[in-house]
Amino acid sequence: MAQLTFTQFLTLDGVYQGPGGPDEDRSGGFEHGGWLVPFADDDMGSFVNEVFDRAGAFLLGRRTYDIFASYWPRVTDEDDPIASRLNHLPKYVVSRTLRHADWEGSTIVGGDDDAVAAEVARLKEEQPEGELQIHGSATLARSLLARDLIDVCHLLVYPVAVGQGQRLFQDLPLPTAFELADHRTTAAGVAIHTYRPAGRATFGTIGA
Repeated sequence: MAQLTFTQFLTLDGVYQGPGGPDEDRSGGFEHGGWLVPFADDDMGSFVNEVFDRAGAFLLGRRTYDIFASYWPRVTDEDDPIASRLNHLPKYVVSRTLRHADWEGSTIVGGDDDAVAAEVARLKEEQPEGELQIHGSATLARSLLARDLIDVCHLLVYPVAVGQGQRLFQDLPLPTAFELADHRTTAAGVAIHTYRPAGRATFGTIGA
């Protein structure tokens, strides 16, 4: 069975919206896109390349798919470790409204959350090699976390707080515990945490 991994860029206050540029995602009036850019360095690039090196297929939400499909097909360098995989490996886009996915190797996964979860479980079982990877796509990731389908989370936390925007764990369907599997820090101060989901969160009282 393939591992389903999830990679997400985050601010210190948990915002994932618009990391790559001012116009990447202005939904909800978001005005602080591009917060990742001042901290992008070789260390960050090396980690992202490591993740893509393990890819066997991609699972993407509609918004992330649209962003990727508008850019990566135009990167034709076969030596580019990200473009070469995104352009040639299978891509599954989860959407209830998308009717056509023209990017080479793309398949639409439709239906309600339960139908999507069942299809993702099947894809994990049948993936021949490499990881099934989610990049961005926070709404999709939250739904799959609640169904215990995600095996690994890579959270890259950038040393900036923006005060507004969509947050990764807002409206998480079920409280979830994690165990730290790995961590590193880039020269620019990005804290990279790799977690494995560890079931439902538990609660107690200090000193009890």
